[in-house]
Amino acid sequence: MATEENVRGAFKIQEYYCREMDAPIYARLCTAIANGLTRESKTGARILDWTGEPTRDALPLRFIGGLHALVLAGVDHDLAAIFSGKTTDEGAIIATLGRVLMRHDDALMPWLDGPPQTNEPGRSGALIYGLLEVARRFGPRIEILEIGSSGGLNLLIDRYRFDLGGTIVGPAESPLTITPEWRGDPPPAAAIDIVSTRGCDIIPLDVTDPALERRLAAYIWAEKPERQARLKTAIEMVRQSRVRIDHADAADWVEARLAEPQALSVTRVLMHSVVWQYLPEAVADRIRKAMATSGANATADRPLGWVSMEPDRALAEQVVTVKTWPGDGSRTVIATAHAHAAWIRPGAPAAGRLANPLVEAAAQVRL
Repeated sequence: MATEENVRGAFKIQEYYCREMDAPIYARLCTAIANGLTRESKTGARILDWTGEPTRDALPLRFIGGLHALVLAGVDHDLAAIFSGKTTDEGAIIATLGRVLMRHDDALMPWLDGPPQTNEPGRSGALIYGLLEVARRFGPRIEILEIGSSGGLNLLIDRYRFDLGGTIVGPAESPLTITPEWRGDPPPAAAIDIVSTRGCDIIPLDVTDPALERRLAAYIWAEKPERQARLKTAIEMVRQSRVRIDHADAADWVEARLAEPQALSVTRVLMHSVVWQYLPEAVADRIRKAMATSGANATADRPLGWVSMEPDRALAEQVVTVKTWPGDGSRTVIATAHAHAAWIRPGAPAAGRLANPLVEAAAQVRL
């Protein structure tokens, strides 16, 4: 069970992440929650008495998602003023939150029950960069297996168009072009042919359900309206042509998929983004072992790849990595990125960069 100090510290860590990601409204909100949350409401008490690890559980984002849902529903003018950036005084924010918690306690409580479902299509911009590296190594044809697919919006990666610093990838007729700020030399062009996409999730979501669409919208940070527009377009793409998501445990599913016959001259690629931190260690370890075993049997005609975008908490950045077989399956960091891939910086993290002391000891992702 976390201590109250741990919980308040989690909101301060999230405040740091928000500032690093150019989200000052959410940063102010996290500071106010860290300093002013009380046990007067059931929701406040549950947060302060959190039984898990609050940062790993994304507790701040669960709670803020619930608050944003109230804003989107138009139920509280003062709360809306905080989310629009009009109210910036910490005392005023704390007072509003106290009143909102008492008035909307029952509505907010369920938002703490599970991790946020961001379904961020922008992350495909980082993932496609990893897939281009795989294509350069083994050829253009790729079969994608994604774990933690949630609603499957990144399984549309074969249907999105990308502008990666001037390097164009994807179909010209796509209704959605993803254009991250590219902080470095553009990647060299490479032919890529994604022959299939398939995913799994322990709780797959039907993003075409209007109620779920509203929930996903609540998890999008209020200061990033372009993400709302991108979400709507991606969901409409799913309505037009569904994606394949299996209801399954990630380790069970990966083991089963790797055991299936693999087409000649097609690279099988495990893909995921901001998922690994939510996996129980036993599940993560089984996936590592399954990939290593399958990698040992990979051939030039039937290669295996692993592309991920996962957080380096100490730096408040995402790390984009690639592993491939045949070979030793060594982990190559090819880029760092904003959490929603608003920007991508090719190469490894800058040497000597200092992290915020609050997050120095945060657990690192081990793939």
